[in-house]
Amino acid sequence: MSIAFTWGTEEAERRLPFPCDRLVERADAVYFRGITVVAPPATLFRWLCQLRIAPYSYDWIDNRGRRSPRVLTPGLERLAVGQTIMRIFTLVSFTENRHLTLRIKHATGAFALFGDLAVSYLIVEESSQRCRLLVKLVVRYPRSIKGAIMRLILPWGDLAMMRRQLLNLKALAEGKL
Repeated sequence: MSIAFTWGTEEAERRLPFPCDRLVERADAVYFRGITVVAPPATLFRWLCQLRIAPYSYDWIDNRGRRSPRVLTPGLERLAVGQTIMRIFTLVSFTENRHLTLRIKHATGAFALFGDLAVSYLIVEESSQRCRLLVKLVVRYPRSIKGAIMRLILPWGDLAMMRRQLLNLKALAEGKL
């Protein structure tokens, strides 16, 4: 499997059920990302809640040049289905200390370029102080020339952005940033 389709995950992890599996019918592609975090699941989950206000990847690209916060913002842990996450996603489901599942907003303009996309951030506890953060994206591309282009660009663009996001979230949860 190409690194663009899976980064940092094992075959057994890719076979796990993810909440996003039921959201996109007839998906064209599935992408996996994963990282080990030496922190309690609750700490990592609290950092995932920060995605409500910032993407934690390359801020100069997808946060309009503003730095993603390096301290927890009070109140962001109060999640509700329908909240906006990282400006382009809607929170469709969550389980505290276990997962966030998002779906791209189906507005016009740039968001329509991605097609139908859902993503789950799944925390798998390995011990009280160590967990895996697994991410699965399921995508159904638009049936157009734009969709054909996205099929080529999205895997690599997502790999770069998601890798940076996961490394930043790991460092923050581990208290290293």
